[in-house]
Amino acid sequence: MTEDEAREWLIRHFDVSRETMIKLEAFAAAVIAENSKQNLISAATIPNIWSRHIMDSAQLLRLGRSDADVPGPWLDLGTGAGFPGMIIAILTDFPVILVESRRKRFEFLVDQAKSLGLTNVKVHCGRLETLETFPVGTISARAFAPLGKLLGLAHRFSTEKTRWLLPKGRSVREELESVASSWQGSFQVESSQTDADAAIIVATGVRPRKRAR
Repeated sequence: MTEDEAREWLIRHFDVSRETMIKLEAFAAAVIAENSKQNLISAATIPNIWSRHIMDSAQLLRLGRSDADVPGPWLDLGTGAGFPGMIIAILTDFPVILVESRRKRFEFLVDQAKSLGLTNVKVHCGRLETLETFPVGTISARAFAPLGKLLGLAHRFSTEKTRWLLPKGRSVREELESVASSWQGSFQVESSQTDADAAIIVATGVRPRKRAR
């Protein structure tokens, strides 16, 4: 997929306004500029930032999130350069909470939220373990941790209606099998629109299995 095709995909699926597109363009440019100061994304993906990072983030919105049936903020774990959390915040009015433990990346995200006028974004600087517990509507995580560790760390924010949107690579089936004996809920695997070798775990009702006595 070319960069122009990725832009067209966004406009077609999300009816992106000119103002929103300007914000997406500005954020993409900021990530590329900042990448010379800190390693936000792989340098090899810069020529394809729209397809590899922006569209890849935006596709999560097509997996059934709405404030009507999934109330609560969107929690993005290990946000890094802002994918997918900042893209979700630009494309919607959902309240989005970004969790990033690295100070320089945290400062970049705060600066971008301010410069883009994103009043629906809050950034937590620190490990997820240091964030107070509260219920959320959606949990996303892109290359944050193996599935078992991720579920263990983030489950305290989850309710029966919380939707988990977890982009994964080729090992998605193996990761699901590895947690089958310890976690239960509705787990589905959706194909990625940007990478034929990738997939997205979509889960609800996630909870630990009760241990047999």
